[in-house]
Amino acid sequence: MKAIFRRFAAFCVLVVIYVSPVGAQTRDSIREVIRKKFPDVRQLPTHELAGWLADTNRPAPLLADAREAEEFLVSHLRGARNLGSVAAVKAALQSNAQPVVVYCSVGYRSSALAEKLHKAGVTNVFNLDGSIFAWANEGRPVYRGTNVVQEVHPYSKKWGALLEERFHPRR
Repeated sequence: MKAIFRRFAAFCVLVVIYVSPVGAQTRDSIREVIRKKFPDVRQLPTHELAGWLADTNRPAPLLADAREAEEFLVSHLRGARNLGSVAAVKAALQSNAQPVVVYCSVGYRSSALAEKLHKAGVTNVFNLDGSIFAWANEGRPVYRGTNVVQEVHPYSKKWGALLEERFHPRR
């Protein structure tokens, strides 16, 4: 019963955030909603992922970009693969013990995928806290193929407000 109430409360908060003006949304309010909606998903701070990726003595995680192909083509984390489903991630895994870090724009879609992965038996899975928007906003590199770029797909006008304007693609 508690789980149903928690999910309903998180849904209500998400609805309020979604219908609120763009300026009322903050990165912290979105993170709070994600944590309430997906309490069992381990959130990995961006600085910890950066350190992990720089540590050659630690096995590299599978970086699963849960965004749509159109978003992925604009930019992604170096080495990431566009894997938006449990089946796609499981097919890319070398073993169920391989660490997986899932991300999207702000962390909602990736947290949902991380939760599904965990339920499907993938035990070493994390969501990148704040996802690619936080990563880019902190000045960390994003790539198009092997080239560093200065653009991130904003997903939508509403959610793109959480991405610094300098990273919005120029049309």
